[in-house]
Amino acid sequence: MALTPRLDQRQTQSLVMTPQLQQAIKLLQLSNMELAEFVEQELEQNPMLERDDAEAADGDTEAVDGAAETAAGVDDGSPDDGMTMDFGDDGGGGPADGDMDVALDDLYTQDGRSDAVQAAPDPGYEPVLPSSVAGGFDDDLPGFEQTLSSDITLRDHLMEQLGMDVGDQIDRMIGAFLIDSLDETGYLTIDLAAVAEALECDVARVEAVLKRLQQFDPPGIFARDLKECLGLQLADRDRLDPAMAAFIDNLELVARREFKALARICGVDAEDVADMAAELRTLDPKPALAFDGEIAQPVIPDVLMRARPSGGWHIELNSDTLPRVLVNNQYYAEISAGKASKADRQYITEQYQSANWLVKSLHQRATTILKVAKEIVRQQDAFFLKGVQHLKPLVLRDIADVIDMHESTVSRVTANKYIASPRGIFELKYFFTSSIARADGGEAFSAEAIKHRIRAMITAEPPAQVLSDDKIVDILRADGVDIARRTVAKYREAMGIPSSVQRRRQKSPAM
Repeated sequence: MALTPRLDQRQTQSLVMTPQLQQAIKLLQLSNMELAEFVEQELEQNPMLERDDAEAADGDTEAVDGAAETAAGVDDGSPDDGMTMDFGDDGGGGPADGDMDVALDDLYTQDGRSDAVQAAPDPGYEPVLPSSVAGGFDDDLPGFEQTLSSDITLRDHLMEQLGMDVGDQIDRMIGAFLIDSLDETGYLTIDLAAVAEALECDVARVEAVLKRLQQFDPPGIFARDLKECLGLQLADRDRLDPAMAAFIDNLELVARREFKALARICGVDAEDVADMAAELRTLDPKPALAFDGEIAQPVIPDVLMRARPSGGWHIELNSDTLPRVLVNNQYYAEISAGKASKADRQYITEQYQSANWLVKSLHQRATTILKVAKEIVRQQDAFFLKGVQHLKPLVLRDIADVIDMHESTVSRVTANKYIASPRGIFELKYFFTSSIARADGGEAFSAEAIKHRIRAMITAEPPAQVLSDDKIVDILRADGVDIARRTVAKYREAMGIPSSVQRRRQKSPAM
């Protein structure tokens, strides 16, 4: 057979990830805070987009809400999708056919907020004061807003003490170096020899400065290990006597609650050991955490859920988390009608198409989140009505099959998305748990429900009858739960619950 070049035509099918499709997938998995940041960047970069601060004044601008209204001529492939969903109780708590609100007015109230939740204050909000207040009584003096206090950092707190307590300039330089070497908990992890080498001074001088710094507030700062940290705090209280020094020298015995050995080593009786252990619990093993603490960001739910008076649940998207952007058709028409070069026209067209695609992607993201949340609530109805013990085992496929979506889509939707329910705020992923089989072959238990039962049993156990893992297995199996001992141990450790031996020591009356 001769090998000769030739031309052939072949027809194949392939899935190509266009930039627009990649953007839609990216938006789907963003949290509401990440989405807001992404939209802000698009507003800065794309002249065809503008923020929807108010309703459009005329029909020339295509007022398209990026999370509540589909752009003209765009069909997301899921008809009858709305931003609020009601499904009634027909005896089983399931959805009622056709009972779905699509109106935009149901999503946004007149002030642009959902009536189901009060909007949290904007973290970037700054009050605007009248000129008579902001300027003060004298134009040469700073305004009132300039005198507002701010949180003092640990470094500022220590540097202020360094300036007052240490006069020598070299010692101040060493002190500043040590301050900058502290970790977030207030411990000094750098070797003093390395400090001396870096500053070209004697190690003895660095040690002398360190001793002075260890007298600073908060007590326990600049310690190099836990023992030294506790010792500094006890010395500050004038409680570091020989018995207490021996006590903190044997912290491993304290952790194992070997009180008889501690009493023998410290030369005290059992009552003194109990007193020293009680005082030890009042100390702070991480003294710097009172400063520079990160402000905990409140969880803003993406979906709001409330009970209907007639039964069932009302579900809607949280309007505070929905970015509102408009595609300005009037501006696009004016630019297109003017004289522009080919490159400029191409740029304007690309930006206009990108803006329209962003609006469509935002709408698809919103409707998909609502679809997934509705189905989760329907399948976990018993949990919302009766509590965590009635949480059903659920996997991504259970939701994907019902709403006719791929499992990967459901996975992206449930990542970093939260629902506010009458039982609290939960991440959507919380409702997906593995199953524990029933001994009688009936409906399986949720692993999360079993964890709850294990925690409840251990919390209620009396000090004289601490439950071992084997005993917990016997109790659960008596209730029809087919579970192994290693599974109970795994769940207990995942919840941070110590073993039965450790719990028995903790509940010992010796403390």
